[in-house]
Amino acid sequence: MLLDLAPGDEVIMPSFTFPSTATAVVRAGARPIFVDIRPDTLNIDELQAEAAITARTRSILPVHYNGVGCAMEPLLEIASRHKLAVVEDNAQGLFGTYDGKYLGTLGSMGCLSFHGTKNFTCGEGGALLLNEPALIDRAETIREKGTNRQAFLQGRVDKYTWVDIGSSFLPSDVSAAILLGQLEDRTNIQYARRQLWDAYFETLQPVQALGVKLPSVPPRCQQTWHLFALIVRSPEERTALAQYARQRGVECSFHYQPLHASAAGRRFGSSLNDCPETTFVSERLLRLPLYNGMTEEELHRVTEAVLSFYRINSGSQRAWQGIQ
Repeated sequence: MLLDLAPGDEVIMPSFTFPSTATAVVRAGARPIFVDIRPDTLNIDELQAEAAITARTRSILPVHYNGVGCAMEPLLEIASRHKLAVVEDNAQGLFGTYDGKYLGTLGSMGCLSFHGTKNFTCGEGGALLLNEPALIDRAETIREKGTNRQAFLQGRVDKYTWVDIGSSFLPSDVSAAILLGQLEDRTNIQYARRQLWDAYFETLQPVQALGVKLPSVPPRCQQTWHLFALIVRSPEERTALAQYARQRGVECSFHYQPLHASAAGRRFGSSLNDCPETTFVSERLLRLPLYNGMTEEELHRVTEAVLSFYRINSGSQRAWQGIQ
């Protein structure tokens, strides 16, 4: 809404993301253009993003998957050269950084999520980070149902009235209070999640010898330890591993389905190509449990289920030499 997107406009985004990234664009009448992801971070491929730019492109919408920053330096350079707005989908990246700068503060604006699956939650809701002062007044109007109520409260007008488009985007006081308590405790929450993530990464090192990929975090990025996922060798292996873990009381889950291949994606958007990396990852990625309050005992049960599965199914005892 702040970008005044209109029919005929295009916004470039990764196919590997949640539908809400695209529906924000579609609601404005614009068209999402889906591009592929990098195989290391699973973030938008900046080279493909530039290749997708046309005369109709208005914005690039990078998604910081798992709170690991996209390659923001080249993306911002590309956007500047083509005079495009960068809107960061930072739903998973609150307090993550890229080159020491907080994710969500690098583009024109950043979007946060406080959904129940996030590190900091109030059940539903989110926040908008505005990095261009010129956007603030209109953002407040849109948030206040299209009225200039904020200007009235600040004494800039003597009454408020309807002046623009808008909706009711304010969280309830109760939701805000629940969220505030977690934000105040953010150091402890992030420390606990980091301990869990690091334990996963260290304990599951042996599966890499079998061709299973662990998460990758570039040196320029400070992640948020939002999730831990494996990329296994085949869709069939993922199904078998998930079933094996479930039998041992461990619930693992898949993640995003490619938007470019979805019914709505084909109807409302288009893609630069078939996004092969997105398809490959979406068929093989399996998320392991990771949540605030998870205990060491619970984590051990998860890692033992994964390691046990690969001990049985590795096909080579040699690959597991020294692994108990």
